Amino acid sequence: MAKAFFRLQKILRRTQFLLFFLTAAYLMAGSLLLLQRTRLVIQQGSRGTSANQALPMPDGMAGIGIVDPRTLQNSRPSPRLLVGMDALQEPALDQRHSPRWLVSRNSELRQLRRRWFHRFISDQEPMQTAGFKGMKHTAEHKGTYMGCFSDDSRERTLKGAVFYDLRKMTVSHCQEACAERAYTYAGLAYGAECYCGNKLPATASKPEECNSECKGEKGSVCGGVNRLSVYRVEELRAGARRRRNVIYRGCFRAPENLTDTFPASLIQPNLTVEMCSEFCSKKEFPLAVIRGRECYCGYPTGRFSLRDGADRLLCSGMHNTSSAAEGKYCLVYQTPVQDTRCTDRKFLTTKSKVFVALSSFPGAGNTWARHLIEHATGYYTGSYYFDGALYNKGFKGEKDHWRSRRTICVKTHESGKTEIEMFDSAILLIRNPYKSLMAEFNRKYAGHLGYATDRNWKSKEWPDFVNSYASWWASHVLDWLKYGKRLLVVHYEDLKQSLIPKLKEMVEFLNMTVTEDRLLCVENNRDGNFKRSGAKQKDFEPFTQEMKDLINRYILTVDEALRGRNFTGLPREYVPR
Repeated sequence: MAKAFFRLQKILRRTQFLLFFLTAAYLMAGSLLLLQRTRLVIQQGSRGTSANQALPMPDGMAGIGIVDPRTLQNSRPSPRLLVGMDALQEPALDQRHSPRWLVSRNSELRQLRRRWFHRFISDQEPMQTAGFKGMKHTAEHKGTYMGCFSDDSRERTLKGAVFYDLRKMTVSHCQEACAERAYTYAGLAYGAECYCGNKLPATASKPEECNSECKGEKGSVCGGVNRLSVYRVEELRAGARRRRNVIYRGCFRAPENLTDTFPASLIQPNLTVEMCSEFCSKKEFPLAVIRGRECYCGYPTGRFSLRDGADRLLCSGMHNTSSAAEGKYCLVYQTPVQDTRCTDRKFLTTKSKVFVALSSFPGAGNTWARHLIEHATGYYTGSYYFDGALYNKGFKGEKDHWRSRRTICVKTHESGKTEIEMFDSAILLIRNPYKSLMAEFNRKYAGHLGYATDRNWKSKEWPDFVNSYASWWASHVLDWLKYGKRLLVVHYEDLKQSLIPKLKEMVEFLNMTVTEDRLLCVENNRDGNFKRSGAKQKDFEPFTQEMKDLINRYILTVDEALRGRNFTGLPREYVPR
């Protein structure tokens, strides 16, 4: 019996050793394979221009976070890992506020790694110089290719409008966007950026220096590093003219000296709105002002702020006489041209001494507030999370590490003592919970610009969402009131109604000074890229009486807490519903 037991023990030991040996061999083989593949990628990258070079990353941006920074604080993902991750939802917050149906973070990380691995393997084919000759400039594009030009971000010639799309940018998309806005030239850079204007850049570059492949069109050139692939799109403008939006801004009292107020003018018999708008668009001005036969082009300024509109009857009959109401009034139209006086943005040149949060409950307008702050101050805002959809549309602070202090403030939806006390001060943005809950539910199911379907609203997930998120709306405000060191409370509704006064408060809180003309430019570009087109009306009331009773109790609690801290209470429209 003892002898048989000894033999069995000996076999088990051999089996254990064999399993250990096989496991070690498997790990070593995998490591060697990974090293070989990495070496191959490096060698290929040294011989050509890789896709990563199309959008270089400044020093200090390699350590940016994608997932919850507290769980992956020391990870340093590559740029490839960050681009195009708009499908990744924001990290789940405190579990007591999160619905049961939210996907677990581990599952998200597994999907992220899997997507990154496949993208990494498939995107490593560099654009060799030999292959550059085969890339298209004009084969499938209606515009005329003008050449490769140097691009100076400080003195950019094509600055009429700017678009970003790090996943789907194509030459045709950029051309059409510029043509619809009445520009003559479209320029592409870094494989993903589109610039519009009416003047060619001054400095031409070698054709091979425009070597970045378009993110959304393999085989096509979309500029390069500090290089623009420029196309003339004037022949496309006739077809695009039908789609252009010339917006009527109203009837206004004309300034005393129009020629001093507006930089460009035209006198034309039988002047029409289209004639004036076309003239001002070519001059790259966002406003077309008509008084009789006179057409003026310019921007909203302190002399002509567009704040005090007049009765349209005062401008009636302007085309039948040389002036209306003895020349005291004029018609104002918004041209398709973008007001670019406030579109230049950059990172802070030195680290900020004050760490400022832009805190809100999800769906409370945080992205819109970031758009306003960036355009008013000229500096990027950061984020505690990473949202690829926002980065693709120009929020470059999304890729910067949230603790870098290179951004003017940092977006966060976090609450709780530890998360709040990390910040020196905060702008606390509050919105009507009914509107916030609906906005966040739409975003969860249909993205930043879409709407959830009626089926989503009538499913069991909507009641679960309200029960979980309504309490979070209240606790978010209460926690920031309790633990916030220095707060500026801003109500979304007040910001929407009185944009410039409220934005001035926010900018002063950030210890910045801005000119009135820049604020007027922000007001002229107030909507940004993430405004849902209109309010989609539902044929049913999504909130049951039980939901309303619950939300109203939270509203009264928050209102009392605000007043207890000597802040303005919630707007009247919040309660009762």
